[in-house]
Amino acid sequence: MARYVFITGGVVSSLGKGLASAALGALLQARGYSVRLRKLDPYLNVDPGTMSPFEHGEVFVTDDGAETDLDLGHYERFTGVHARRTDSISAGRIYSNVLEKERRGDYLGKTIQVIPHVTNEIKDFIAIGDDEVDFMLCEIGGTVGDIEGLPFFEAIRQFAQERPRGQCVFMHLTLLPYLRASGELKTKPTQHSVKELRSIGLQPDVLVCRSEHPIPEKERAKIALFCNVRPEAVIPAYDLSSIYEAPLAYHRAGLDQAVLDAFGIAPAPKPNLSRWEDVMDRLTNAEGEVRIAIVGKYTQLEDAYKSIAEALTHGGMANRVKVKAEWIDAEIFEREDPTPYLEDFHGILVPGGFGERGTEGKIRAAQFAREKKIPYLGICLGMQMAVIEAARNAAGLTRAGSEEFDHEAGAKRFEPVVYHLKEWVQGNQTVERRVDDDKGGTMRLGAYTAHLKEGSKVAQIYGTTVIEERHRHRYEVDVKYRDQLEKCGLIFSGMSPDGKLPEIVEWKDHPWFIGVQFHPELKSKPFEPHPLFADFIRAAKEVDRLV
Repeated sequence: MARYVFITGGVVSSLGKGLASAALGALLQARGYSVRLRKLDPYLNVDPGTMSPFEHGEVFVTDDGAETDLDLGHYERFTGVHARRTDSISAGRIYSNVLEKERRGDYLGKTIQVIPHVTNEIKDFIAIGDDEVDFMLCEIGGTVGDIEGLPFFEAIRQFAQERPRGQCVFMHLTLLPYLRASGELKTKPTQHSVKELRSIGLQPDVLVCRSEHPIPEKERAKIALFCNVRPEAVIPAYDLSSIYEAPLAYHRAGLDQAVLDAFGIAPAPKPNLSRWEDVMDRLTNAEGEVRIAIVGKYTQLEDAYKSIAEALTHGGMANRVKVKAEWIDAEIFEREDPTPYLEDFHGILVPGGFGERGTEGKIRAAQFAREKKIPYLGICLGMQMAVIEAARNAAGLTRAGSEEFDHEAGAKRFEPVVYHLKEWVQGNQTVERRVDDDKGGTMRLGAYTAHLKEGSKVAQIYGTTVIEERHRHRYEVDVKYRDQLEKCGLIFSGMSPDGKLPEIVEWKDHPWFIGVQFHPELKSKPFEPHPLFADFIRAAKEVDRLV
């Protein structure tokens, strides 16, 4: 039976609960324990799949096809444990499940209430895979006091009561604001946050206090006294130069020891932190810098491309260079020549996205990379734009475009080199989709196998001809244009096992130009950089603009 750590937050949002949870998971692994991390989100969306990146940041996709919160990306990157559909739940999904059971008659005509029906559904979710790991870390989204979070707080209170004593620990993140006028760190917001938690029956065992200034011992003692926790369980959390410093920083602050003490585990196994020491060595002792232009649509919010930014950092670690990623709004290139914006970069990356806005700019970025022989990595839509660029400017298909843009405009303007995916094979079944299907959960989602062409660049990079990568898209490059494009030098170097769906394209006579229909960034980790990102940065490192 797993031990449970429930991570909650207070005072303000965006304190870094996901990062603290991921770092704690990494530290418990370093002590020899197995872990799994879960996210419980109070919003009423069934999942983040239909939420705007400006609202929620990127959507992280699991191998089994779940569209989840970006914190699951942190969990995977820090622990290496592949997240599953059962590691992410929202209030919307919980209520949907309860209502489906009510309609089926599962509740035998009883009045459906938050307690016990909704809280029981949450508890059942929390307990999935209980016997698989030593520690289950469950992060509750939002902050204590949010009305939509109350069923989750009540559920974990009940869950802890029903488990054997010592089986559950509560960790609470708060903020210690600094008042410059008086030169003081203020503990009152933390006291009130804990008071709010205690009012609903939850007593934190460990307090993690975010602060921009050192926390004096007398303030830690004051927090411990008024919040009813042990002084050694008041853990300072300061701003870091890199998120990958978090496991080492939290270890120095005593987080993992405080959690093990709360469980009564003594003596605690000694941690092996060599993995994270190596990660930080590669980050802090970089030998040079490469500049990568990310030409995208959601450049105002870096969280929209969180996994891409991290995967680029991992690629830099693999090559011992610092990667300076700069975000460029693709719409600029629809009005202006991209040359002044892109000529000083060592590599160009065009990420995924939806809708027509900015796509002509992405096509011009792909053209610039092809003509100027600059390393180019196109991901999902970025691959499709590279194919459209090749069709227009190399194969003579001047009206080449995507069916997605015609659907959006309500008019047929393009020859659809990229089309709406109507069916594909998933396992032993054929999945069918229509243009007018619901938006949520209807894309080609999760891990799929691809076969790589012998002798291709991607086969050399992966070191194999069979790979498995994660997808999230509803439009595909039309294979019927393959021969026409390959005659021009754009090689279809990766295909689905049935040969119907293009997975990877690469320019034959180019130092490094690769487009992939999947999302390789989702599987990259600091201690195991994804091969494509590692080789992309290697190629960028060799461009003569290296500084």
